[in-house]
Amino acid sequence: MKKLVFLLNFILISGCACYAQNTITHSAITFKIKNLGIDVGGTIGGLQANINFNPANLAAASIEASVDVKTLNTDNSLRDEHIKSDEFFDPARYPKILLKSVSIVHKSGNKYTGRFNLTIKNKTKAVEIPFVYTSKGPETTFNGTFKINRLDFGLGDSSLTLSNEVVISIDASFRD
Repeated sequence: MKKLVFLLNFILISGCACYAQNTITHSAITFKIKNLGIDVGGTIGGLQANINFNPANLAAASIEASVDVKTLNTDNSLRDEHIKSDEFFDPARYPKILLKSVSIVHKSGNKYTGRFNLTIKNKTKAVEIPFVYTSKGPETTFNGTFKINRLDFGLGDSSLTLSNEVVISIDASFRD
């Protein structure tokens, strides 16, 4: 009987290794868009995340994250002022960009694809984000790149000079 209780406890404890990371040790979130055919890029910071990720139990996995729109930086103060205007991100009214997982599936090795709801300026759209999950001791890293159409989120208007496609890359590490 003691062996059975021990075995059940071991299974329960092992099954609950959910890796709820909240301590961000590194994050680099970058974006890239073509303007007049030239890649223009920038960064966004203020990442906050609540991650519940166990590769052995993806049905219970969840990832919720947000970034601070006021931290948008393209290394050009005039452009930064423009993208923080009402026409684009409007951080006074919409201070956060939100990302919330809907489902996560394993592809192969340490590669996964997550289906997420992405909310920018109170507009929510489904996006798929392929990502690589790496765990070394207490450190866990998520790396992924995906594309969005800026017009889907009310970021500017149609333009002959500015691409609609934005490429976003996320590189974030967490510690247990």
